[in-house]
Amino acid sequence: QVQLVESGGGLVQAGGSLRLSCAVSGIIFSINDMGWYRQAPGKQRELVARIIAGGTTIYADSVKGRFTISRDNAKNTMYLQMNALKPEDTAVYYCQTPRTRDLGDYWGQGTQVTVSS
Repeated sequence: QVQLVESGGGLVQAGGSLRLSCAVSGIIFSINDMGWYRQAPGKQRELVARIIAGGTTIYADSVKGRFTISRDNAKNTMYLQMNALKPEDTAVYYCQTPRTRDLGDYWGQGTQVTVSS
């Protein structure tokens, strides 16, 4: 059974930092691409960052230079280091990895990040 479990969310003031973690089981983590998505109230879910198995990263323009995605294959864990947080970063953050076209992607349950002004 595939499981993706996010942790590390919380309440932080603007300008602060948080580090999110995604613990993964049930897949060969080292060969899977991974991603972080977020969804704010009333808005569509959007890509925050993704990291392929080889380590190449892609970031949304809104977080580039502030967030860093990484993975530790020995621990089957993906991270999102979030610095210089802004109120507009407030959202539920989800861990994701591809599955198949017919079955869709795997998703975690999400972790809430709230940034106060």
